[in-house]
Amino acid sequence: MRVLVTGHQGYLGTVMVPELQRAGHEVTGLDIGYFADCVLGETPPAPPTLTVDLRDVTVDQLAGFDAVVHLAALSNDPLGALAPQITYDINHHASVRLARLAKDAGVQRFLYASTCSVYGAAGADLVTEDAPLRPLTPYAESKVRVEDDVAALADSGFAPVFLRNATAFGFSPRLRADIVLNNLVGYAVLTGEVRVLSDGTPWRPLVHAQDIARAFATCLEAPAEAIYCRAYNVGTETNNLTVAEIAQSVVEAVPGATLAITGESGADPRSYRVDFSYARKELGFEAIWSIPEGAAELYREYVARGLTSDAFFQRYTRLAHLTSLADAGVLDDELRRIRIGA
Repeated sequence: MRVLVTGHQGYLGTVMVPELQRAGHEVTGLDIGYFADCVLGETPPAPPTLTVDLRDVTVDQLAGFDAVVHLAALSNDPLGALAPQITYDINHHASVRLARLAKDAGVQRFLYASTCSVYGAAGADLVTEDAPLRPLTPYAESKVRVEDDVAALADSGFAPVFLRNATAFGFSPRLRADIVLNNLVGYAVLTGEVRVLSDGTPWRPLVHAQDIARAFATCLEAPAEAIYCRAYNVGTETNNLTVAEIAQSVVEAVPGATLAITGESGADPRSYRVDFSYARKELGFEAIWSIPEGAAELYREYVARGLTSDAFFQRYTRLAHLTSLADAGVLDDELRRIRIGA
């Protein structure tokens, strides 16, 4: 199958591409390169690449693909809160435009990277894909809007599927340090302390980047009727933990680390536990990585690859990195790239 992966130079895309290639797919990437240089260790091999802003994709660029795996987005809540209109322009409007153009180009499958954060403040009860959606941030709201608008495009020749990923964790050559487990392990490696700024009580569902890649590969290979206009939670119930429990896993993974739950940021309203049984029953997919395994992996990779404080807090933190690109004149006020390759 010929597959276009948007955002292939991001945290998830860098793990996704080799997984799809191992499954026998012919992969092309599409990326403007915000995070292409955010590499810890050796730069991974690149697939054939379309260097284009998501907002500027043309129907001709999508012709000939059997499927689009759409990962590209402005990812995380602090960035969305800082620039909500740009978040909606890229995450919502450009994503729906991409789906419409893909349909016009004859693409048959559209795999969309949504998020479990669409459930918002769901509390302690396990939520299924049928639960009410209560997005609390521009990032989560943009995901809900895309699901609704792309579902309206579905027909006999165009099958979208919405993969609601739990919060990602795990090592990727293009690291992200601003997601909870990756952040806690990195801070512990650099300072000796596992530092939690909330009160530690919110529930979080987590899933390894490699398991996310496997879920997308599963949806590429599943019968079209199994994925047609469906939403699937991606993760495993064993990784539904409180932030304090996640932090304790880091203490156990990083030698000599101590735990500090400061509570300085106050209560976090984002709290939800997720049911992942639909994907097991209907797709035969099950996430396999545990949080302790992921914490141990991150510790090994951070130490082996020489993680530094400057890189951790700047290059591998999305908001800080984009701010530095803007300050350097690489990006304009709408986060359009002024200098390609800069």
